[in-house]
Formats: sequence, structure tokens, C-alpha cells
Amino acid sequence: MKIAKSAAACLLLFSCLKTYSQVRLPQLISDGMVLQRDAKINVWGWASSAEKVTVKFNNKSYKATTHSDGKWMLQLSPTKAGGPYTMQIDASNHITLSNILVGDVWFCSGQSNMVTPMERVKEKYPEEITGAHYPQIRNFFVPTVSDVSKIHADLPPGKWTEANPKDILNFGATSYFMAKQLYLKYHIPIGIINSSVGGTPIQAWMSAEGFTGMPQYMNRLAQFKDTTYMNRVMQQAAMQAVAPRQPVKETDKGLTGAVKWYEISYQPEGWHNFWLPGYWADQGVKGLNGVVWFRKEVEVPASMAGKPAKLFVGRIVDADETYVNGVKVGNITYQYPPRRYDVPAGLLKTGKNLIVVRITNTFGKGGFVPDKRYELTGGNTHIDIRGDWQYKVGQVYAPRRVSMGDRESGYAVSAQNEPAGLYNTMVAPAIQYTIKGFVWYQGETNTGNAKEYANLLPALIADWRSKWQQGSLPFLLVQLPNFMEVQYSPSESQWAELREAQLKALSVPNTAMAVAIDAGEWNDIHPLDKKDVGNRLALAAEHIAYHDSKVVGSGPIYQSAKVEGNKIIISFNSIGGGLMVKGGGALQQFAIAGTDKHFVWADAKIEGDKVIVSSPEVTNPMYVRYAWADNPEGANLYNKEGLPASPFRTDNP
Repeated sequence: MKIAKSAAACLLLFSCLKTYSQVRLPQLISDGMVLQRDAKINVWGWASSAEKVTVKFNNKSYKATTHSDGKWMLQLSPTKAGGPYTMQIDASNHITLSNILVGDVWFCSGQSNMVTPMERVKEKYPEEITGAHYPQIRNFFVPTVSDVSKIHADLPPGKWTEANPKDILNFGATSYFMAKQLYLKYHIPIGIINSSVGGTPIQAWMSAEGFTGMPQYMNRLAQFKDTTYMNRVMQQAAMQAVAPRQPVKETDKGLTGAVKWYEISYQPEGWHNFWLPGYWADQGVKGLNGVVWFRKEVEVPASMAGKPAKLFVGRIVDADETYVNGVKVGNITYQYPPRRYDVPAGLLKTGKNLIVVRITNTFGKGGFVPDKRYELTGGNTHIDIRGDWQYKVGQVYAPRRVSMGDRESGYAVSAQNEPAGLYNTMVAPAIQYTIKGFVWYQGETNTGNAKEYANLLPALIADWRSKWQQGSLPFLLVQLPNFMEVQYSPSESQWAELREAQLKALSVPNTAMAVAIDAGEWNDIHPLDKKDVGNRLALAAEHIAYHDSKVVGSGPIYQSAKVEGNKIIISFNSIGGGLMVKGGGALQQFAIAGTDKHFVWADAKIEGDKVIVSSPEVTNPMYVRYAWADNPEGANLYNKEGLPASPFRTDNP
């Protein structure tokens, strides 16, 4: 019996050793990948110590030996754009990778506006979906994972996908539009590595080394190396995971009665009028968090009856369940996605049809976001569902008690919001993949501290360049778009300050910025106009990464100001073919002030390549601001290439 057990143990040990000796490749080195042209290409993986590995690519053979840590790496010779190629990897096992292209690879990162997929904008750009036949544009989307305790050796599982009408829906819209423009101009394969997570701060994307000289973050990183602290964090997390959840008693009156409020047999009583779109806090239900039901009857023509249709219910804060004639047609659990629900064939009937929306809101103002799409459509027929609805409260939540919980004890960790928490997992494993440059769309989460961001962004650029060890790789960034309510008087703005911090990053060599103050939406932090942003990023790339001197890479950028009497003369870089007022008329969004910094709207006009700013209210001007607002509506200074000027101020404290 002992002999049999020993033999089994030996067999198990041999099996484990054999498995460990098998060559394993990182997620990025896989079928369909795009490799960087005209540069030494890193290829790496893992195997047993001293394992000899041979890689064959493009009629050349390369050899490496695995180090004691189990890792091997080699470099392929620079290769011109082209493909498809096949790669053979041989050691104790054999791996064949196929459909490989060589072109330009862009590492695209940031928060939700870099994540926002083509699926989200398909109604705005339907021809872009049906016309997405670009197999040489490929995307690798990195799934979200975070960790403050250690650097991961590899990315979470993912794959390279081609731009076709099906897979394009999962491409990030901003990065795809940029890639498409570059592909159409240069006719070379374009690879996108999209490593982005919504709602995350810049500090999560930097390495521990990137915070040198920043005590606040270095102290926090030191906590993560403190085993006592981290053990306490893990214990609390484990306790929360196993703690039994108390059953939630369903008290929504709309669901607890004999007839549910969404059923067509339900007879409404005690319902109140509501104008859709809007928030219930603005229409008589102030300070309520809970469940509110909405209903409306719409007239459907015979031409739509029995046929499939689409119901657009704008955007809703927060979660919804939507019913048509008593049948649930969709639900979304959080506020940001647009509500676009398929109404199946046979559900609509000629005449009156009932739409019911059940909204659950836990914080802030609940309801229907204005200026969105609200209609029932069946092809050529469009029924506007805005207007008079009825509402009734189904459930009221107890007032929310804010508890610091673990944060009061100093033991709260949300890894994706902590310094290095995403670098460790979604950046570090990719730094050996040879790339063309970086694209960065982030900042919304950091608007509360623009001064700090002005230090963090250049630090991120330096950090990533140092890690990739490819010199001063091109770094493209998107300036924050216009957002929130319009201010009709000159005012202070955290979003403007963050845009200024992004503008200052252009002092770092080999950087460029796409201005987006005309591509946002006042009521949506995730604006749909990703095409203009992507196209502007492509122009920026053409200018600094492809060294096309004929391309104007951005709109006008503030250069200097000169006071002459009662006027201030503003000079710009990147004026291209000259300055212009978009749409004609007078320049808007210029404000002027004296030493008191009390800003008033100014008269501004273009003279040659300068803008002259003045006001009869300010006889001794000192400072000028342009588009200095969360949402600088009407900002209309552009160059003749049609690119908007960046916001700026000359009174930077």
C-alpha cells in the first residue's frame, strides 16, 4: 500500500513539474495580436528554470533560456508593417500563434469615457457599426482587476478582436475613431490596448515609484507594505464576505398587492401628474429616496401594431424596470447607460398601449434626465413619449445614515481608487509589450483637486515612459469636455481648473491634447460625441507621432498676453491657417478683470493672429479668461482647420 502511495506521489510530482515546464505566454501575446512595426519587439513568457525556448517569426529564428524566476524574454528584429504572420514557439511544448499583424500599437487608458463602447453610441453613428469592416484594426480590452499588495505578472484573460459589425460594439468608441482615422490615412494595421476603469483617479494608474517626492501617496503605499495593516484589511473583508445578509422585506406597494402596478388590469388610484422628462424632486416629491412608479398610455397606429419596436426612455437615475402592456421589456441597475429596450413582435396593439417605468433611487435626485431620447419607434413611425405622465410612490427608504465605518479606523481600502491599485494589475503586466504611444482620457474623478492633478499628470507621463523604456513615447490626452449647467456670468470652476492642469502637461515634450469643450453634454458625464474626440486625437498623433508637419494637431493654444492701455492682446500657438469665429458673429466666453480679479464679459475680436480683449467696465485691465466654466456654452474661438481653442486664464495663482 505504501509503495502504491509513493508511486502515486511521484506521478503527481512528475505531472506538476511537467505542467510547470510548459511554456506559457502572456495574454497580449496571442492569436490576432498587432505587433509594433519598425522597433524591436519583445516576446516573453514563463517556463521551467533553464528551459530553452525557440521563437520563429517572419523567416527568422530566435532563442532564449528561462531564468531562475521562471521567465524568459527575447526581442524580434524590427519589422515593417504587414501580415498576417504566424509565430511558432517551441520548448518542451509547441505553440502556434496565427493571424498576427505588424503595425502601430496604442496603449489607451483612463476612466469611463475611454471605456465607453461603440455599443453605447450605435444610435448616433449607425453607419459606423454597419460599415466596420476593418480587420486590420484590432482591440484588446483589459478586464478590470485591482490590487494594492503586489504587481501582477500578467493581465486578466482577454483576447484580440477585429473591427467588424459584431465585435466593434465592444471597442472603446474614442480609441476606435482615432484608430480608424489613422488606418485610413496610413493604411497600416492599428492595435488598441484599452486598459481603463470607470470612476477611477489618476493615482491608481501610477506605479509606486512614480510617487517619489509625494509624501501623501508614499505614506499610503507604505501602509500597503505593512503586513499588520493589510492582514487587518483582509480580515475585515473576509468578515464582510461571510456575514449573513438580512432578508430585505419587500414593501413596494406596486409589487405587494394582488394586482401589480405594471399590469394592464391594474386600475390606478391616487396617482399624480408628472411632466417627463424631469426629476421628482422638482415636481412635488422633495427629498425622497425609494421607489417611484410612472405610467403613460400612448396611441399606437395600426402600422406599428404587432411588429417589433424600440422604446427609448432616455437616461434614468438610478435603476429602472420598464414594462409595455404588462410585459417587462428591460431594466438597468445604474444611472449612466441609455435606456434602449426592444419591444417584441406581438406586444403592441392598435390604439392605447401602456408604458410603466419603476424607478429605484437611493441617493440624490431621482427621475428622467432631460434632453435625452424619449420615444417609441417602429422604423419610420416615431411616437414622442415626453409630456404628461402619472406617478405614485411605491416605497420610501429610511433617511440615509452616512457612516465612516472602516474609514474611521483607517482600515478601508478600495484598491481601484488607491495609488498603484490599477497600475499593478492593468499596466505593469503590459510594459514589455512594444508600443507606438499612449492615449489618456481621464480627469473627471480628480476635479476636486486640480492643483494636485497638475503634478500627477506629468508624473504619470514620466512614470509610464520610464517603465516602457522606449524613450519619450508620444503621449496624447483628451481635455475634459463641457459638462453641467451653463453659468451665464463669469464664475469659478473646478472643471476649468482641471482642464488647465491638463493644458499645463503640454510643457512635457512629445505630448499633445485634444480639446473637447464642444463635444460634451450638460447633463451627461459620458457624452456620445466620441467621433470628434477620436478624430482630434488622430490629428494630434499625426502631428507628434507620425511627424506630419502639414497637419495642424490641435486648436489654438494660449501663448502669451500683453497689456496695452485698456486692452489685452492674446497670442496663440497652433493657429494653423488662422484664427476664426465658428459660426460667425462675435467672439464669446472671453472675460476680463483688473487687479481686483472681478471678471466681467469682454468684447473680443480677432486681429490677424491675435485676439484683442477689452471692456468699458475695466479701464485698467490685467487678466483675461476664456471658456472658464464647467460648461462654457458658446465658446467659439477656433482655427480655420475647425479645431477649438483650449480654455485658459492669465491670472493663474
